[in-house]
Amino acid sequence: MSADPTSTPPRLRVAPSPTGDVHVGTAYMSMFDLAFARKHGGAFVLRIEDTDQKRLVKGAEQGIYDGLSWLGLHWDEGPDIGGPYAPYRQSERLGTYRPYVEQLLKQGDAYYCWCSAERLAEMRERQQKTKQPTGYDRLCYGKTKEERAELPGFTDQPVVRLFVPDDVDLFWDDLIMGRSSGPRPDDQVILKADGFPTYHLAVVVDDHEMAITHVVRGQEWMSSTPKHTLLYRKLGLTPPLYAHMPLLLEKSKSKISKRKNPWARLSWFKEQGYLPEAVMNFLALQCYPPIIEADGSEREVFTFAEFTDGFEWSKVKRSGAIFNLEKLNWLNGHYIRELEVGDFCTRLLPYLHADGVLPVHPSLPELGRLQEIAPLIQTRMELLSEAAPLVRPFYTPDDALPIADDARAQLKDGAKDVLAAAISALEPISGAIGGPLGDGREWTAERIESALREAIVDGLGIKPRLAFGPLRTAISGQRVSPPLFESMEILGKASTMRRLQRLHDDL
Repeated sequence: MSADPTSTPPRLRVAPSPTGDVHVGTAYMSMFDLAFARKHGGAFVLRIEDTDQKRLVKGAEQGIYDGLSWLGLHWDEGPDIGGPYAPYRQSERLGTYRPYVEQLLKQGDAYYCWCSAERLAEMRERQQKTKQPTGYDRLCYGKTKEERAELPGFTDQPVVRLFVPDDVDLFWDDLIMGRSSGPRPDDQVILKADGFPTYHLAVVVDDHEMAITHVVRGQEWMSSTPKHTLLYRKLGLTPPLYAHMPLLLEKSKSKISKRKNPWARLSWFKEQGYLPEAVMNFLALQCYPPIIEADGSEREVFTFAEFTDGFEWSKVKRSGAIFNLEKLNWLNGHYIRELEVGDFCTRLLPYLHADGVLPVHPSLPELGRLQEIAPLIQTRMELLSEAAPLVRPFYTPDDALPIADDARAQLKDGAKDVLAAAISALEPISGAIGGPLGDGREWTAERIESALREAIVDGLGIKPRLAFGPLRTAISGQRVSPPLFESMEILGKASTMRRLQRLHDDL
């Protein structure tokens, strides 16, 4: 019998392997783990599965910590913080697995296999050519080392295989998929020749030793569940409850992979300028419904706390979800617009530094200017990484401001006249901001706009939507920029006039 999900505080885990950039699916599963654990007063455990020593990548384990922490998916126990079931790194638990292997060997539920890699490859090739079911043919089963050594394809460094009986139970009750079954497994290797356990043994032993009550994983692991439940039974252990999550899919409806999809890497979202709360909200909408309001309407924007409060396994959809980046961009834009200006500036700083706009430690005047700029660009962005071209002109010396080719190309024949009229109209305005009321000479966006409209729209008879293109190009060097008049106010009169004159003289 499996554990009653309400009889004891649940313990859930995520167990990634440090074999490269952390997959977004790791965060996806972790979010459901954490929501269920928090709702029922349980624990969320991070375990590092590093038994496949050949595939380990330096720095990947730290990447797991960094990625999950960035999203706010904080674990209660793990390799970095310890806990009552330490160690939480499989390579440090090798002494844990051997007694279980010995128990299975003693019971006759496991056996040594001395087949060489070459012999196994030949066996698989023969099975495929003759269209037989693939799997180990039990050549070593029931034989002593000496008996097996007399046969071809022998190696003196054996593995241990689990003996899978003909009547193996292939069924289990899944929290998401309902009554489920997997294919009949062959005699799986549970202990490798180097003494490291395979995933199938290690995951069962570790989940038992760490008192894990619920295992949340992707549907691609359903084929492994009969192997794991068999191990639990043969070891006399109580299996956890299983929840096999639907997959995250690309548009072709194939599983997203780090090889084909950059967004399969969790770090990609931070690099692109997504907010962690937006990514969490987006992941919570994958294979799970929006929040239903009291009036029956749906709300797609919600916090992780709200997601946790209403979480139920029965709400998880069984089919996979197409990874819709357009929806994520919309959500991210929403969250950016909701940020307080100071918080928005703080989050922009790493991206502005990475793009060379600001130093690692900006000066107080530089930070003050960013506080002024932020409200102008906050409503125009979907990604934090989009800030650099919008902000850069405010920190570029006037005589070094580049004029983008597309911005220069859209200048009409009368651009020089527009710039001349603007210079004449702005010259009488005092460079002071907030001068004596009523003197009409303060350098403010309102006064600047009034003077320019009078000089260019009224004076030159140019339509408003065309009147200010040359000015925008002169001030920002771009076709698209923050609001023009507010930008002039922030730059100040001297800088504004130099930029207008520079483009005028260049035409």
